[in-house]
Amino acid sequence: MRSPPALVRTRALDLAIGDRRLVTELDWDVHPGQLWCVIGRNGAGKSTFLRCLAGLRSADGGVVELAETPLSDWSLPALARVRAFLPQGSRDAFGYRVIETVLAARHPYHDSGYWESDADQAAALDALAALDVAALAERDIRSLSGGERQRVAIAAVLAQDTPLLLLDEPANALDLAHQVSVMRLLANLCDETNPAKAVVMVSHDLNLAHSVASHALLLMGDGRWQAGPVAEVMTATILSECLGHPIEIIRHADRTIFIPT
Repeated sequence: MRSPPALVRTRALDLAIGDRRLVTELDWDVHPGQLWCVIGRNGAGKSTFLRCLAGLRSADGGVVELAETPLSDWSLPALARVRAFLPQGSRDAFGYRVIETVLAARHPYHDSGYWESDADQAAALDALAALDVAALAERDIRSLSGGERQRVAIAAVLAQDTPLLLLDEPANALDLAHQVSVMRLLANLCDETNPAKAVVMVSHDLNLAHSVASHALLLMGDGRWQAGPVAEVMTATILSECLGHPIEIIRHADRTIFIPT
């Protein structure tokens, strides 16, 4: 039986800023059901890489494919139906209601229509409930705390209902309980959805990432990279080199704990 096609594929991908290489010759596949964590020190190119996958930044070499089609061949409406992108921060210039902010993520499905359907409303409300912010639906988006705003942003990504989620530090500004619940939600999307989704997320929290990730992509900061299942890539030696600081790994019951030494 033929395995499902890769949702994302890069071949000989190069990324650079000025004269500095971020990624060199990256050959990499992401399949449904996989949750990838992108790891690297500040300035290693994690956000730039994610923006490239989302089609918001051109590659400096090589090719990115989504669902076996070159990124350059996708129309913007079709692209918005196959991938959702969560940037690091949100800036709200206007006082939209929370529900309106999430409903905006349903726009790719409207075609020539303008008004949201009952299905759009249900998708938005379900997403808000999944992120524990349904009670904020009528609030002015500008009145929310940083953590509340982040959960609304993730709810919008869920409401967009794409097979691929590209998330830049989704746990940013969240308290401990919501960090755990958001990670569990993302893991369930990859594990239980039929067909399964795929997630590529940037995270600086090794323990949080390792608790849910199936695979990891490490950007070494000089163009080099390491990619594979977490058990093969998230080792003390490789992480220490990637992050520029010694990492110790401790096994406790069925948990793996990463400690900077």
